[in-house]
Amino acid sequence: MFSFRQAALAALLTIDNVFLAQASTLPAAQLVDMGGGVVGGLHRPVNTGNAKAGLAVYVMHAEQDYLSFYACTELAARGYTVFCANNAASKSGYMSDLDFEEMLENAALGVSYLRNQTDVNQVVLLGHSGGGAMMSAYQNIAENGLSACNCPEKIYPCSDALANLPPADGVVLMDANLGISSMFMLSLNPAIEDETTGMKINSSLNLFSPANGWTANGANYTDAFIREFQHKVATRMNGLVAHAEQRLAVIEAGNGTYADDEPLTIPDSMYTGNNNKLFTQDVRLFSHTQHAWPLLHKNGSASTQIVRSVRVPSGVTSLASSYLQGAVKTTIRRFLGIFALRVDASTFSYNASSLSGIQWNSSHMVPIAAVQGIKVPLLTMGMTGHYEYLNAEKVYLASGSNDTSIAFVEGANHDTSTCTECETYPGEYGNTTKTAFDFVAGWLGKEGRFV
Repeated sequence: MFSFRQAALAALLTIDNVFLAQASTLPAAQLVDMGGGVVGGLHRPVNTGNAKAGLAVYVMHAEQDYLSFYACTELAARGYTVFCANNAASKSGYMSDLDFEEMLENAALGVSYLRNQTDVNQVVLLGHSGGGAMMSAYQNIAENGLSACNCPEKIYPCSDALANLPPADGVVLMDANLGISSMFMLSLNPAIEDETTGMKINSSLNLFSPANGWTANGANYTDAFIREFQHKVATRMNGLVAHAEQRLAVIEAGNGTYADDEPLTIPDSMYTGNNNKLFTQDVRLFSHTQHAWPLLHKNGSASTQIVRSVRVPSGVTSLASSYLQGAVKTTIRRFLGIFALRVDASTFSYNASSLSGIQWNSSHMVPIAAVQGIKVPLLTMGMTGHYEYLNAEKVYLASGSNDTSIAFVEGANHDTSTCTECETYPGEYGNTTKTAFDFVAGWLGKEGRFV
């Protein structure tokens, strides 16, 4: 896992001189303890009298420390107030240590804090990666109430604890993933033969077998292998959900191993980028959008076109045998609230540009479902040096806002930094962090939108 503290420092060393000068004169971040293990850093621009300073951008990830994510200094250097925070789950580094209701309650602390600042007029949520999944779910519930999370479609409906979440005035989703549950499912290894261990692998479904199309430089899997792999992923997901629902019924009947919850360990299912399956190895999958969209280039220009990923293969080492790195360690209730997702094993599939067979609204923190209920202005962006960029298109097409914008950053890594290994020559994509945040700042500052 990369360190956003290191990444943010590196970003400051590469941005254009004008922003380097601005960033070097920014006031030190004000550290804020909001209670409940939630800490934030308030970054103010140099010119606090500017109208833009009255707009506060609130940044939080679902499970990582974002006190020093790029947006903290990049948007402050462009004149905006930025509040970057980490929730209680980031202390351990595993979302499974916090349930989704606690995550959204943590997020609410930051919105409430900013609403109480006399110099803040509007609050815009910025969610990156898993933070995009969390922030979109938050805003949907904040705008629409409990009906957005306790409807019959949900596997594990929310409680009254999420009533009256304070809504934001806008949402920015930067390379938001397909959802926490969705990424968990896409990281399941269908070759696992025994749910109690990662040591038993079905060779016919082994991603890392040359017989199935794998090489050390990436994979070119056969169509038959892809179809069988995807079918078995859905089958394993359905089995896990059925098991958890059965154990929950036993717990609630008073016959569980504990009165309140039970531990659940799931071999080779860790949903972080170094363990996502199939599409990370075979870059033909999730490789282009279905429609033409604005693609931002290094010189500030944009072209409207089918947007193709420039990423290189990743995830080239199996983590199946590792408990610490490969397995998700959670509980029955947390699994159902965060990771469970309904999928049709007979129709589930994905290819170069689309996915099918998933009931998106069966789970919480799934942007494709959440944005349907968001009415405030929404910006969705994708980074073409990574596979999660493709979700930006799906979010845009599903959005319920009358003010929805979309853009892709050519050659950007998932964290907005330049994917140098994706370049065909040095400097091909320029400074993608600058390109990305120039666009975000322009979107925020459009006359009549917020300021």
